[in-house]
Amino acid sequence: MLNRTRRDFMKVALRSMGAAGALGALGKFGEMSALANSGGPYQALVCITLAGGNDSNNMVIPITTAQQNYSLYQQGRQSLAQPQNLLPQIQNGSDIYGLHPLMPEIAALYNNGNAAVVANVGMLVQPTTKAIFQSNNQALLPSQLFSHSDQTSQWQSAIPNGTSSTGWGGRVEDNLLAQYNSAAAFSPITSTGGCGLFCTGAQTFAATVPVGGASLLDGATTPSRLAAVNQLMAFDNGLRLVQAANATFNRGVGFSTTLNNALATAKVNTVFPNTLIAAQLQTVAKIMSIRAALGIGRQIFFCQLGGFDTHGAQLGTQDPLLQQLSQAVGAFYTALQEVGTDQNTVTFTASEFGRTLQPNGNAGTDHAWGSHHFVFGTSQSAGGPVAGGKIYGQFPSLALGGPDDANTRGTMVPTTSVEQYAAAMAEWFGVSAANVNALFPCLANFGSSWNPGFVG
Repeated sequence: MLNRTRRDFMKVALRSMGAAGALGALGKFGEMSALANSGGPYQALVCITLAGGNDSNNMVIPITTAQQNYSLYQQGRQSLAQPQNLLPQIQNGSDIYGLHPLMPEIAALYNNGNAAVVANVGMLVQPTTKAIFQSNNQALLPSQLFSHSDQTSQWQSAIPNGTSSTGWGGRVEDNLLAQYNSAAAFSPITSTGGCGLFCTGAQTFAATVPVGGASLLDGATTPSRLAAVNQLMAFDNGLRLVQAANATFNRGVGFSTTLNNALATAKVNTVFPNTLIAAQLQTVAKIMSIRAALGIGRQIFFCQLGGFDTHGAQLGTQDPLLQQLSQAVGAFYTALQEVGTDQNTVTFTASEFGRTLQPNGNAGTDHAWGSHHFVFGTSQSAGGPVAGGKIYGQFPSLALGGPDDANTRGTMVPTTSVEQYAAAMAEWFGVSAANVNALFPCLANFGSSWNPGFVG
């Protein structure tokens, strides 16, 4: 009867240990003392992944530029074109672009210098042209282009031509561990949205925190029940695998308790929209507000908004997702000002690939390659990290079959690599110039002037 009771209790515990178990997978952080970091002022990176392959062709739209205009966009987009008169306008020098009509919050951030666009980003082994792509030289191209799983892994690892057991977020935190997080009482990487490879380092693993904060086990929410769980975890049955699992679980309970205790005093007054991505960013803001209690000097967050695999009926699917993103980012920027981290935080979008400019037969789009991304943060002119109000990189020609189209459907060959995009933020985050090439192994292929310059 004792064995059965323990087994039944453990089934409940293991089913509900999402937060605690993930928190417990942090290895050495569980034994670290709290409260102080030794490497300088706090900085944070916040990744917002648009899962499924976001069609950025309707997110950043040329209106009147030196190279092209709205009519060329309209010709390629056909039935998916957003009306020109509804586009919130932004400028890049004398060139005029528009953002999606449901993204006024992001347009305002850009126009105030607190957001930038990095154009035509994608996986690259080296600078690549349409001719190189059409030569089908696999040594020069990322592996398994247009595959969701492969391109997600490559984006998260920033390694375009091989597999990796670590992601670039995890490697960055590994590199900065001794300098900035040696006294941390919590993991320096927090996922609110199902982070995979990106959050994994050789020494660093993500704390998975549900929106609202970490929770203890279902069925073990009273001190007596939690004590019973701890007693079961302390039972020595002589099996190393079980003992290791118990130790991981115990660390998870400890981290969950630490975070919940700290969050009990956290208060963010900024009003967020009632959406999942907004709730994730609100949780990030709350955790930032208790950064001193967690003793973290360099912190990375991973959030995720899904639904961007729009092979059909794209306008009805993508439009509300972009609205959710814009509203959530607008609230998040306000919250960062409230908690005092707006000048120390860079928030950026990611997605496994872009989509074809030309629609398919189902009023949707298909897997493509290069894609535009947003970077948010207080402008450098106001003491922040982002050189905003500008488009970085080379905006592609939208001519179907043109010089930047890998085929004839608007599959844009990227002109800025994911490694350049990631490494620029890693350098700002504190990774030395001497180490950045080691963390991003293909970066050297882009020369000494690889940094696009949107953050610093």
